[in-house]
Amino acid sequence: MLEFLSAVSILLALLNPFLVIVYLFDVVKTLDRKRFYHVLLVAAAISAAVFSCFALIGDVIFSRLVQAEFASFQIFGGIVFLLIGIQFVFKGPSAVEILNGKSENLAGAIAMPVLIGPGTLSASVVVGKRLEPLVACGAIVLALGISVSLMLVLKELHDYVRQKREYLVQRYIEVAGRVTALYVGTIAVEMIMRGLQTWAQQF
Repeated sequence: MLEFLSAVSILLALLNPFLVIVYLFDVVKTLDRKRFYHVLLVAAAISAAVFSCFALIGDVIFSRLVQAEFASFQIFGGIVFLLIGIQFVFKGPSAVEILNGKSENLAGAIAMPVLIGPGTLSASVVVGKRLEPLVACGAIVLALGISVSLMLVLKELHDYVRQKREYLVQRYIEVAGRVTALYVGTIAVEMIMRGLQTWAQQF
């Protein structure tokens, strides 16, 4: 039970809805409630399927299909995350420009790279190694369910507060955006360092 709760907490930390919602600010602002719910739930379903695959056969995917070391993925993913973090420092939420496209493409854009990132994929592989297959998938679904539910609540709060106190929304985005940049940048550097350490240990 402790391993299960630990797996859920790890995934929740990486799927932090209070920071992810900053990525999705333009989407939250432009889409109505029904459309936002639909797009977010589809993105969550896509993410759950991908995370479950990596939890069940993550090692096989890297060693046989991709024919690359997991450390290589960590290094490349860390570099991508680092670039996003740097852009966030200078551009704010508009750094994720793919989320400004057509609404029919938003579910896939939210799933990758907002939900399906190097950190969450790495965590899925670790969860798959620690838990039984069905339990690992259950932990993934639960973590995604909690994260998405909180984001839906934040959407409701945004729509309510924006009508009366729009400046509070802007202040939250400014503060959370800077926190997001620091968080993403720190995770990116950590991933690069872990990938380099794993790669160096092979020699």
